[in-house]
Amino acid sequence: MAGIRLTPEEPELPQGTPPRPQLPPAFAGAAGAALAGSGSGGGGLEMASDDERSVAADSWSVRSEYGSTLDDDQRYADAAEVLAAAAASANFPSGASDCCSDKDDQDPSEVEGSMLGLQSYWDASYSEDLANFQEHGHAGEIWFGADVMDTMAIWTKKLCTDIINGGTPSGNDSINCEVDEKQLSNYPVLDVGTGNGLLLQALAKQGFSNLTGTDYSEGAIELAKNLAARDGFSSINFLVDDILETKLDRKFKIVTDKGTLDAIGLHPDGRIKRVMYWESVSNLVEPGGIVVVTSCNHTKDELVQEVEDFSKTKSGKEHLDEGEGNVPQIFRYIDHVRTYPTIMFGGVEGSQVCTVAFQRV
Repeated sequence: MAGIRLTPEEPELPQGTPPRPQLPPAFAGAAGAALAGSGSGGGGLEMASDDERSVAADSWSVRSEYGSTLDDDQRYADAAEVLAAAAASANFPSGASDCCSDKDDQDPSEVEGSMLGLQSYWDASYSEDLANFQEHGHAGEIWFGADVMDTMAIWTKKLCTDIINGGTPSGNDSINCEVDEKQLSNYPVLDVGTGNGLLLQALAKQGFSNLTGTDYSEGAIELAKNLAARDGFSSINFLVDDILETKLDRKFKIVTDKGTLDAIGLHPDGRIKRVMYWESVSNLVEPGGIVVVTSCNHTKDELVQEVEDFSKTKSGKEHLDEGEGNVPQIFRYIDHVRTYPTIMFGGVEGSQVCTVAFQRV
């Protein structure tokens, strides 16, 4: 099960670089759903105040290997200003919404909204990463770490191999799989919220060649293009596109997501936008195609439940209790990564991150 938010992998910093601020406990508790059993959510967590969330988002900024180019006081001021503007905006209602009208009735597995759910935050972050790349040649952060990224790429190849060979997922994470890489070229891949595009580079190393990455931040796409060209992956296609309002008019056999659904859930109107996410993804995946989601905010069981709830919503049977009738499936769960390191918390064993695959019905 996932639950505790991972900070980006820590690169070695040159001598004299100021230390990276750590994630404040208030935000870590609110954002993580803190090892919530088998998907039961983070009941009992204290909700962070607006000031604590601003400080937390400020501290957990996207920084390059040479640290921030912005003064910390100015970063905090900018973060607080954007959050205040978002709360007052008509696009981010602070009162009741169709999906969540009473705070006391919120799903305990939901994550407290924060700066990391706002496009303005990511635009500023990737602008900084891009400036550092142009000055120092560094790629910036690998969210969840390089090991998770590589595991996700290798495991996705294995999943496709099982499907190509006419079987079903084997239920283990063995990477000793044989497949003609020419077959993988017939598997168009879309990485949503691609950021610096390094996951697509990892997939290219596994033999995938029809690769597209999208992000709503122009800075992220420019950074991804520069990195791909530098690293010899210029054939990867990168586009500016918002997954919630996608302009793409084609379908893919694989859609990957490493942290994007998490960020969407941190938006002040996160619950509504997560439904919009699944609606958009369902239109981008071919029938029989797969969606591979990696999350540190939600457990495998929570993601499975979310997909089931989405099917109920689409069929107009959202109030139907289990066993009361058949709900047409849009996605079905097929497998998840089992090899991520686990930890014990409160007598419950879980992992800090989960990767789950769903197949489009």
